[in-house]
Amino acid sequence: QVQLVESGGGLVQAGGSLRLSCAASGRTFSTYAMGWFRQAPGKEREFVAAVTARSGRTFYADSVKGRFTISRDNAQNTVYLQMNSLKPEDAAVYYCAASSQVPTGTPSRYDYWGQGTQVTVAS
Repeated sequence: QVQLVESGGGLVQAGGSLRLSCAASGRTFSTYAMGWFRQAPGKEREFVAAVTARSGRTFYADSVKGRFTISRDNAQNTVYLQMNSLKPEDAAVYYCAASSQVPTGTPSRYDYWGQGTQVTVAS
């Protein structure tokens, strides 16, 4: 069982930055691939970024590539999402998720989810 708690969301001006954190409970964090997803009102949950369990290989949605960076600290049981050059269309509830499988952009392949953190981008 893995419990995930996101933090770091808030209100930021367009062009600004935020760093989201996701703290995980449990001693098996390092065995899970981790992903970030987001969901805006009236839209489906969409993939943002993912990182493999041990090698730290990363994957990004085209919409955030070059602006967002996912990283993990297995010693701290935490995964991060550094978001730079934020745009109004980045506004959403951001969720972190853990997968026992190879990182993927498909939400159904993830086993555990956090409660989400709101990101609002003012234009």
